[in-house]
Amino acid sequence: MPQFSVVVAGREDDRPPTEALAVARLADQLGYRHLWVGESGPTWDGFALATAIGQVTSQIAMTIGPLPVSLRDPATITRAAASVATLSARPIGIAVGTSSTRIVEGIHHRPRARPATVLAETSQVLARSLHDSDDQELRAHGFRRRLSPPDGGLTVAAFGERAIAVAARYADWMLLDLVSPEQVAGLRCKLDAAARAAGTRPPRLAAWLPVAVDPDEGAYTQILGSIAGYLTVRGYADMFTQAGYGHAVHLAHTGADRDQLIQALPQEAAHDVGLVGNMTTVRARGQAYHQAGLDEIAILPATRSDHHGQRTLGALASPHAP
Repeated sequence: MPQFSVVVAGREDDRPPTEALAVARLADQLGYRHLWVGESGPTWDGFALATAIGQVTSQIAMTIGPLPVSLRDPATITRAAASVATLSARPIGIAVGTSSTRIVEGIHHRPRARPATVLAETSQVLARSLHDSDDQELRAHGFRRRLSPPDGGLTVAAFGERAIAVAARYADWMLLDLVSPEQVAGLRCKLDAAARAAGTRPPRLAAWLPVAVDPDEGAYTQILGSIAGYLTVRGYADMFTQAGYGHAVHLAHTGADRDQLIQALPQEAAHDVGLVGNMTTVRARGQAYHQAGLDEIAILPATRSDHHGQRTLGALASPHAP
């Protein structure tokens, strides 16, 4: 089986925003070793949320992001990560990605120009600065680093060829989101090939996946709602069309609202890109992802009718118990 971790604030939905703190606390209590602190929309600042999580948990390591590289420069990212690491007294990793035009230009009103190039430039600097306690560039301008480096590693969120090449060259982890085992296998091959071309060791591969053990209607609604938000995103739209959900993709492009898109998506869509079902089904699905090349499954627990994800996180926590 792959390693399991937990994601909080990974989606914009109708759940209470502060639920992220409760889920993080539960993951820590259950012995999960790694928490992804998302920053997917207009609700949470990832660094602020991670700092708060550090105050209510005791040991779980955190990776913040993916942060859109069009919105934060490497020095700002490194400073913020070092601040959280110092205040939480644990390693802090950083995930970066190109995000989408809808987020960068639509919400933040910033140009999303040359995203793959900016991703490469940012990742190159972060690969050094996240571990470097003697920053020569700071010294050249009369400053010195007073906080220890966050030292939690660099993750690059990648889907396209150029982003995969960046991950292969600079990252400790490459991150996927909402993918099937078949897609994992193809992307794993591309990552390994890019690492060979770069002369580097391939980074480990993780994916954020919706997970629900013994789901009910509410769990399916929540998962399908998260899928709905990706139906107009470049790359994902093609993926879901190829999977047979072209009608829902068309509706999304014509402006259908979230409820309409949930109605247009069959429950099978949740099974295609997640671990959903009874415990036997979930474990078998996890093994399929692992055999496809995934090293870590980051659990996005369905919490609408599973309080803070207790049933799902509890069922999958046993390999992580101290």
